[in-house]
Amino acid sequence: MTKEKLIQTSHSCKEVSIQKNINSEETTKEILAEETPIAIIYNGVSHVVMMASPCDLEDFARGFSITEGVITSLSDIYSIEVLKKDNGIEINLEISTEKFIRLKEIRRNLTGRTGCGLCGAESLDQVLKIPENKKNETKFFSKSILKALKNFSGQQEIQKKTGATHACGLFNSKGDLIILKEDVGRHNALDKLIGASLNTKILNDFFVITSSRASYEMVQKLAYLNLKLLVAISAPTALATRLADQIEMTLVGFARNNRYNCYTHPTQIIG
Repeated sequence: MTKEKLIQTSHSCKEVSIQKNINSEETTKEILAEETPIAIIYNGVSHVVMMASPCDLEDFARGFSITEGVITSLSDIYSIEVLKKDNGIEINLEISTEKFIRLKEIRRNLTGRTGCGLCGAESLDQVLKIPENKKNETKFFSKSILKALKNFSGQQEIQKKTGATHACGLFNSKGDLIILKEDVGRHNALDKLIGASLNTKILNDFFVITSSRASYEMVQKLAYLNLKLLVAISAPTALATRLADQIEMTLVGFARNNRYNCYTHPTQIIG
């Protein structure tokens, strides 16, 4: 198979024929999630290649640019163009001269892999970026968290088809879904959600649910939305809990079946 036929850029899913049982000639149809090389290019210079689902790519570019510190606001982006190639997808961003000069000074040229947020970091100083500590006075209702959890899985269309993607959802104080994004990579899903949320009026009592574990980078990225509650379906890491505690974010893990564990700032959840 040639590289041109190996990479798919137009759809997030692919229907394939599989053999149901190794000892049987029975075949059936199954839908698989696509993962595609996505190159993010600033002012004509390639910065990073990520393996991601080929959907919501402008949101991905905006969110990645914000959470990686390439830009500080959407006004720093002048244009976004998505180009499909035989060997992947290029996202070309034209950013302000000031931000591009700063980006070149950082000299970060990394290749990302699904589930890995540090590939290519040049020094330890580039790993931990501590968000500004903001006082946590926001209260969240337990019943709203549980309501959001019930609706969360049912809204994951790609996951329902493939069983192979992560999702991040933004919910309001009542537990109603505002935005949901999916991707084969959990970090990518959160970047897409952040990118899609930048033009949304987000209140302090909004919160995010992720279908993955809560790593330190998930906590770090969420801080860019100035939100104070992250709910993870799986476990948090110890570093994630220390960072969440330091920036006064409420971190919830193992959220499923009408229960959850609260690891930091439990007094912010009431009812």
